[in-house]
Amino acid sequence: MKRDNPFTLTFGKQPIKYINRYESTDNILSTFEASNPISQTYLISGIRGSGKTVLMTSVANQLRKSDDWVVVDLNATQPLLQEFAMRLTDASKHIPNIFEKGFEISVAGFGLGYNGAMEDHDSVSKIETILAKLGKQHKKVLITIDEAVANENMRVFASQFQIFVRKDYPVFLIMTGLYENIYEIQNDPVLTFLLRAPKIILGPLGINQIKNEYQDIFQIDDETSRQLANITMGYAFAFQALGMLYWEYRDEKPLDWILRELDGLLEDFVYQKIWTNLSPLEKQIIAAMPDQGAKIKVKELCDKLEIKGTTFSKYRERLINKGVCTAPEYGYIALSLPRFKNITASYDIES
Repeated sequence: MKRDNPFTLTFGKQPIKYINRYESTDNILSTFEASNPISQTYLISGIRGSGKTVLMTSVANQLRKSDDWVVVDLNATQPLLQEFAMRLTDASKHIPNIFEKGFEISVAGFGLGYNGAMEDHDSVSKIETILAKLGKQHKKVLITIDEAVANENMRVFASQFQIFVRKDYPVFLIMTGLYENIYEIQNDPVLTFLLRAPKIILGPLGINQIKNEYQDIFQIDDETSRQLANITMGYAFAFQALGMLYWEYRDEKPLDWILRELDGLLEDFVYQKIWTNLSPLEKQIIAAMPDQGAKIKVKELCDKLEIKGTTFSKYRERLINKGVCTAPEYGYIALSLPRFKNITASYDIES
């Protein structure tokens, strides 16, 4: 690989060349930094490769630069309350007058599984002690959880987080997740308070933003940069993958060769996983749709699939929420992922 490639395929890592979602970033920062925040939680949803983790990381990195914030990143696969107690302790050690002599965090309380309610209670008491001390110093705590799922681990943590908020502790939360996982979390009977949390659903990046980035990086003409941008359809992972390949091979290989390599990256990194998580009827709908960039009337698609409009509307909404499709205008539907139809054409529809 050539040196200094400004693009990356590593999920969650903020690339050197990153198109900032200024509006979403500013919404979160302005809410959390307000003297009287309207919410202490943000949920970020979107399809794989849409930039959920990068957006969350960007916000966290900005707050890390401030002395007023303590940022704690939690692993969704670990016991969250216990891990929060441990990570909050580590992140607060450099702050003067937080820990009194004799204050300890028992390592035994932090494992890969729960060892009983007493450890959860012990973790909560230690967390509240630290949060109270941070609050007196006018400091706030940001918790980030990537790829959250609705399970008992999340229920215990989120229920306790609500209590932290109710007690007016300076604690804030950003969670990312696929649409179906965030939907399940918000509609869990124990976690319905999250229904009131602001949710950011990441759509495509602006084509003009991508065009300008490509033009600046590669020093190419307007027509070529727009052609490349249109290929990505605004999909954040495609922007990185095509950019990486074009940086490496633009002087050696034709564009058709680069696009075949792009198909391989899209398939291996994201499309196989996306396809696996679609229902059989959702797959049939995708297979019946036209190629990239073309829209089709909903009625025409229903006639083609021999399904009722009332049945289709439910699946249409799901596909749009999942980020696979878009509604370019009333009564129409189109694919929103670049080269998705071409790559998945040979996949099994029935399974």
